[in-house]
Amino acid sequence: MSETGATSPPGVFVHPRGLCESDEVGEGTRVWAFAHVAPGAVVGIGCNLCDHVYVEQGAVIGDRVTLKNGVAVWDLVTIGDDVFVGPFAVFTNDPVPRVAFKDPGRFEPTRVERGATIGANATIVCGNVIGEGAFVGAGSTVLHDVPAYSLVVGAPASHAGWICACGERLDDTTLECSCGRRYRVRDDGARPGGLVLLTAG
Repeated sequence: MSETGATSPPGVFVHPRGLCESDEVGEGTRVWAFAHVAPGAVVGIGCNLCDHVYVEQGAVIGDRVTLKNGVAVWDLVTIGDDVFVGPFAVFTNDPVPRVAFKDPGRFEPTRVERGATIGANATIVCGNVIGEGAFVGAGSTVLHDVPAYSLVVGAPASHAGWICACGERLDDTTLECSCGRRYRVRDDGARPGGLVLLTAG
């Protein structure tokens, strides 16, 4: 039980100074000091929510996700399995925030697909998709979709190369990694585009 008196879901660790108000949190997840999981938030199994993380009602987090210190995940943000979000990375859900003219009807969803990495202090503007295995460099500002296995850096973020699931850069010509994995360009028109893994290492 936390200092607030809230009871942890079965199999979930909640630090005495953390707060977990959702009953949809998976076994093995850890909620650390001053982190807050709001009622109605969904968190998968084996996640690590570090100090000062906030997960809002309506947010959905997959399995084995790490949210480092200071990350807030808002309503309409969906994070897939095995995603890493670095410290103080920022998500948004309102493209035109105004205190006096708040309109939840104009909020836009954001989706981060399986195995992606978002570096420290990156900003993800709402309405975009971060593709499977993509890597958003630290401090980048994402204004558009990030294709699967794309490495993007800068403000605004732009494509700087292709990156393997293992974290190494791919050969830009062969789309092969030194680990043995091989990729091809996705050609089915599905959003957000990018690469498809052909051979595991």
